[in-house]
Amino acid sequence: MKFKQSIRLLSVILAADLFLLAFLIQIIFIPAPSAAVSAPEAPRTEKYVALTFDDGPDPIHTPVLLDGLKARGIPATFFLMGSSIPGNEAIVARMKAEGHLIGNHSYNHVPLTKAKTSAVCQALDRTSTLIQSITGSAPEYMRPPYGDWNEELECQAGMTTVLWSVDSLDWKLKDRERIVKRVLKDVEDGDIILMHDIFGTSVSAALELADILQKEGYTFVTADELLID
Repeated sequence: MKFKQSIRLLSVILAADLFLLAFLIQIIFIPAPSAAVSAPEAPRTEKYVALTFDDGPDPIHTPVLLDGLKARGIPATFFLMGSSIPGNEAIVARMKAEGHLIGNHSYNHVPLTKAKTSAVCQALDRTSTLIQSITGSAPEYMRPPYGDWNEELECQAGMTTVLWSVDSLDWKLKDRERIVKRVLKDVEDGDIILMHDIFGTSVSAALELADILQKEGYTFVTADELLID
């Protein structure tokens, strides 16, 4: 009888030992479930750039450029030379209708700081009046020829001055491949690219740049969207 009781007691002790061993193994070798970790926020991937064109409208090259921009769904910014507008009113109207931003580039391509303030204002006003007569609204943005400007003139002009951050030098290079290479070397998110729509090489380079930059993830916007207050 005592022997049977001893066997039962040993069985109970052994079962308890096995339970304790299993518990210890679970603590030591089975890792506790980790706390939920939220995925890191995806980095900002949007890249924006603006194509801007000076000295137009040109009766030959500007329509080709507009066709290419329309086919690609790209808006651009055109700073118009007042003396180039007469006879090309339909091109200006098309710019407006297709969603491009139209700015003032004075009436003639002369350094404005070397002229009298009154003459500068007269040239700008004359150009704005021509644009307004076609589009129904006066331009709010202007680009001085050669980027030649000062604060005194800005107060008189009443328009926001828009310069550039990437100069294609298309007027000098006049070679599509070299223009494209120069811009691609420098362009970054937020850049405003300076070009001219009065040269065939500039137009073909601009459309090639549009294709390349779109493939690289850039979104094209008008220059006003990239200005920082």
